[in-house]
Amino acid sequence: MSGHRRRPPQRFNSGTRGGGDRGTGRRAARRDQAPRRDQAQREELPGRARRRAPQQKRWIDYPRRGRTGPRRWLPSVLQLLSLFLCVLGGTAAVVGYAYATVTIPDPNPTTLLQNNVYYWSDGTVLATDGSVNRQNVTLAQVPEDVRWDFIAAENSSFYTDPGIDPQGIARAVLHMAEGDSVQSGSTITQQFVKNTYLDQSQTLSRKFKELLISSKIGASMSKEQILQGYLNTCYFGRQANGIQAAARMYYNLPVEKLDASQGAFLTAAVNEPSLFQYADSDRTARAKAEARWSWVLDRMVQTGRLTSQQRARYAAEGFPTPRKWAPGAGFTGQTGYLVQLARSYVQAHDPAVTDNSLSRGGYQIHTTFDRKKTAELSKAVANVRKERLDPAHRSVDRDVQVGAASVDPGTGRILAVYGGAGFDRAHYSDNADTSGVPVGSTFKPIVLASALQHGAVLRPGKPAESITPASKFNGDDGIKIKDQQGNYVTDDKDPTGLLHQRNDTTHRWGYISLRTAMEQSVNTPYVQLGEDVGYDNVAKTAEALGLRSGSLADSSAGFYIGTSTPSAIRMAGAYATFAASGTQATPYSVTKVTHDGTALPGFTAPVPVRALPSAVADHVTDVLRGVIARGTGTKAQALGRTAAGKTGTTDDFRSAWFVGYTRQLATSVVLFREDPKHPELQSLVGVGGLQKVFGGDIPTEIWTQYMRGALTGLPDVPFPKPTPLGHGADEPGASPSPSAHPDKRDGKDGRKTSPTAAPTPGGPGSGHKCHGPRCR
Repeated sequence: MSGHRRRPPQRFNSGTRGGGDRGTGRRAARRDQAPRRDQAQREELPGRARRRAPQQKRWIDYPRRGRTGPRRWLPSVLQLLSLFLCVLGGTAAVVGYAYATVTIPDPNPTTLLQNNVYYWSDGTVLATDGSVNRQNVTLAQVPEDVRWDFIAAENSSFYTDPGIDPQGIARAVLHMAEGDSVQSGSTITQQFVKNTYLDQSQTLSRKFKELLISSKIGASMSKEQILQGYLNTCYFGRQANGIQAAARMYYNLPVEKLDASQGAFLTAAVNEPSLFQYADSDRTARAKAEARWSWVLDRMVQTGRLTSQQRARYAAEGFPTPRKWAPGAGFTGQTGYLVQLARSYVQAHDPAVTDNSLSRGGYQIHTTFDRKKTAELSKAVANVRKERLDPAHRSVDRDVQVGAASVDPGTGRILAVYGGAGFDRAHYSDNADTSGVPVGSTFKPIVLASALQHGAVLRPGKPAESITPASKFNGDDGIKIKDQQGNYVTDDKDPTGLLHQRNDTTHRWGYISLRTAMEQSVNTPYVQLGEDVGYDNVAKTAEALGLRSGSLADSSAGFYIGTSTPSAIRMAGAYATFAASGTQATPYSVTKVTHDGTALPGFTAPVPVRALPSAVADHVTDVLRGVIARGTGTKAQALGRTAAGKTGTTDDFRSAWFVGYTRQLATSVVLFREDPKHPELQSLVGVGGLQKVFGGDIPTEIWTQYMRGALTGLPDVPFPKPTPLGHGADEPGASPSPSAHPDKRDGKDGRKTSPTAAPTPGGPGSGHKCHGPRCR
């Protein structure tokens, strides 16, 4: 045995060259011993070493493990990405939920309100009424160039975007974050939504709603519908809501007649309406408006909607300056009466048009009123009042009222009215449409027309006999009147119990022709004639001429000389029937009514009808020509053209009339006196410094001045020559001279001459005393 000492076994950390069994055995032994060693070591380790033992992995490693100092609090890229995705997803979920649950609200009630627009006969605006100045139009009514003005300036991507503009929104958010005023960043769709469904508050919540609803609107409505709604709801200044109202307020044009240049200004006005509404008068406003107008036209060129040549043409024409604006003008002058007439006519012809529906607006009412003639009538009244009345020094002149109306004989169109001082001067009752002023002797032509048509019962129990203007009746003052049965008409106020009919004067006329009695306005022949014709026939003729039955007085002797109270409009219409040779056209004031662009039925012009035989009407006209030629209406000769008419003065001088006509125009004028605080007719005695006021005085002057201006430029058209009526009977007791033959005519003009040379009774300054029942 060797003397060397045996070496102890060596430990290997990896494979060795030794035998496999020996190495394998040692590794196995170490594995068996390892758990016991680890356990022993853990028991011997101090507390600090035990805390550093591996920990369980966390779901979110924040603050970050294994980092010290500030690095522990800096999130990793993965954490940042995860956070972004969570926020994005959460936002998308919230927006998605909001989009899914939000509904398009009902339009704001104010956006449904429009005003009513009344138009003159030439298509220009007469007036508007309602709380909101808006008249909705269809997109087809807006010229294409004007549409593109708005699109180019407000939202050039309108036809391609989904209704919202992300860049605009980001810009608005940035401005809000910087503390600036809230910016819209809005598309046309968003502006439409804001105007129609939301309010104008500048808040994030309103903006969020606007975006959601705009997205839904963009998906559910066509671009044409959106653009139409936008143009109808924009505010343009001058109290104009919508493009139609703006076109009227700025250019007095319907929207259909706007051009691209005018449209460019209106586009600019949407941005600063409170400033640009004064572009007609304020230099600063005009300068800013002109710059914005020019920019809009440049945008039109940039977007390919306007050529350079067109742009140059508009530049050469210059800035389209808006018309002058008078804020709060209201219903001045005759406007209120015209609107009142048209409104009443509409409601009378369409029961569906009520006060409530009119208050909601949306009606376009086209009237018959002639702008020039209305101005001429107001001017004539003002001139004569200034010349003849002196309310500052004569108290009786203070409450004098004038009413007047002018009608086209061929159609019945009411062309002009004078209703009073005006709504703006607290005079609200329409003197032209009043039904409380007796018409006096202007009713006599109606009695004559009825007698010529129906004849008169001159002898009790006998058939009616033919009457002509040459028929003679007793014209003396104070005569007793008989009815068709031959009985005397009674009068409780007369001491004898019988009616003694009075004239305006005590002149003894004897038996005179009906022509002379008309010219000189003698009452007694026409009272007796009316009794002989009969109340029913005369009333029937009056209604055929267009007088309303409710305005006709009850049966009495006074009925035949004008105790009825038709309006000035209806009297003008009745005389217009004479001018039209017996064809009656009911006076009307409205030609067309549309509501929200749809024409309403029932507003076609009344069809003229035959009211009198042409021979009858033309003979009445021939008689009324004599009133102007040599009777009580001689002041109307100043007109200087062929005309016919009749004066009228009532009992106790409570009204004075003149109604006259040419072939082209029939006009009535009434003068009366009434204290607004005590609506009762007062005597006209002393008015204008006159002892007595007759229809041939102030009313005739107004009529003449108006007709002179209204007929300027029109030819002097003669009346038709009357067809002979044949033989006519006289009142029993008349002179034996045959009445079938007319009074002698002048060889030059064919006018009849009065058989009795007598002064015009009751003329201005006359000293004759009026008494008893009379109407002159």
